[in-house]
Amino acid sequence: MDHLLLNGKKFYYEEIANYSFRNSIPLNGYEVTTLEFCRNWLNGVQEIAINTSGSTGAPKLITLTRAQMIASAQNTLLALNLQENDRTLVCLNTEYIGGMMMLVRGLVGNLHLTIIEPIGNPFKYLPPNGPDEYDFGSFVPLQLQAIITESPEKKYLLDQMKGILVGGAVVNDILYKQIQNIAAPVYHTYGMTETSSHVALKRLNGSKPDSYFKAASSVKLGLDERGCLTIIGNLTNDQLITTNDLANLISEHEFEWLGRVDNTINSGGVKVQAEKVEVALAQALLELDLNYRSFITPLPDAKLGQRIVAVLEGEKLENTKEESIQKHLQQILNKYEIPKAFKYIANFCTTASGKIDKPATLKSLI
Repeated sequence: MDHLLLNGKKFYYEEIANYSFRNSIPLNGYEVTTLEFCRNWLNGVQEIAINTSGSTGAPKLITLTRAQMIASAQNTLLALNLQENDRTLVCLNTEYIGGMMMLVRGLVGNLHLTIIEPIGNPFKYLPPNGPDEYDFGSFVPLQLQAIITESPEKKYLLDQMKGILVGGAVVNDILYKQIQNIAAPVYHTYGMTETSSHVALKRLNGSKPDSYFKAASSVKLGLDERGCLTIIGNLTNDQLITTNDLANLISEHEFEWLGRVDNTINSGGVKVQAEKVEVALAQALLELDLNYRSFITPLPDAKLGQRIVAVLEGEKLENTKEESIQKHLQQILNKYEIPKAFKYIANFCTTASGKIDKPATLKSLI
């Protein structure tokens, strides 16, 4: 390919490399940032400074090498069987690793890039001069759910893709069931900024969905003394990365994700994994036909030390519905894992990369 589309504007790679378009085409801040990255890449930059998302802690600036990012891109191109000139939709924030690596995959694999600014439903504002179909797309769960529920007439765009990535957050049960109706293979991703985006994929649909995340053969997995995942391979620059993610290691290339070690809640001396409760809560809300986003948080408790609280997005539910949720949870969880209270917030805060920002959201509870 000799060009890309950015917010419906055509930019040739030659002019991007030379920045010769600046005086002829008006640009907004997002377009400038995206084109500056492409310019640096086309001119052979060897190191990229990038901020982490900040979803699990304060954002920090790290440096990735060109070789790491190429290795990661090649893994994805191979896993999804992407070929030159395949049409790629980039709708994640290109200032963060998810969107940035979509650009790298396009540039490394010579894919056709259609880039739009990140919004809740990317299919609402597809450029009229863009492709009629796409071969590859990557979304956060909120985006994919919005496409399915708000733009059902455009579902065929998903069905015709070679592969769809969804990551950056847990796929709740509502979205999981909706994904089963997508004809294209949909993969949940596991990774982080330090690993140049995902290191492992988990197929969610089809006749044989995956039970576990599977890493590329060039990636070796392990566990530290806490039971947290360790990663080493060419996409980590052959440096051992120790995560805060608890895992059940199936093999050195396959694992079950259990949750973050810093999301372990100590309630009355019993350790409870927040992610396990979050999955059960989402399932209960789905079965009761309650369309609420939710998450679990600990709050201080004089007796228990920490008590488990369910945080829901939207108007307060009636007491009878809260009781129904509790009854559903009692069938799945033990008594120590069941939330002791429900809290409500009108709108959850999100990070720039589209993830729920729990710390910012919880400020309105205090």
